[in-house]
Amino acid sequence: MANCILCEEEVKPPEGQLIWRGDDCRVILVDDQDLPGFCRIIWNRHVAEMTDLGYSERDHLMNLVFVVEEVIRRVMQADKINIAALGNMVSHLHWHVIPRYQDDAFFPGSVWSARTQETPTALIIARKEKAKELPAAIKAAITALS
Repeated sequence: MANCILCEEEVKPPEGQLIWRGDDCRVILVDDQDLPGFCRIIWNRHVAEMTDLGYSERDHLMNLVFVVEEVIRRVMQADKINIAALGNMVSHLHWHVIPRYQDDAFFPGSVWSARTQETPTALIIARKEKAKELPAAIKAAITALS
């Protein structure tokens, strides 16, 4: 599809660190200054909805979403994990897996809502350090799926 930023990602750097890439999907650690540990699982082929996938493809994608969630829970020790597939702005199938804390900038709203508070800098720095563990942990967990 023309002008899809997730399709064009191959020719320009992603908005974060590529953690893992398979034949069908990829996992990105999003560079989000307010939400360290935010990951995105992206279906490589341009499709808009889960029902555009076959049943085994859906299972594969959701298994990856759950593996990423599990690793983020363990590593980031968040108060809650948000999982979302909106596609309102980018109609290319992708899932957001986001560690949430009661002191994050958007709590208790969604991460796309207005800021409600400022997270102390020391906490953001500590969470960024924890997030550095995610790439290796996510790769290992995906490898264990095979």
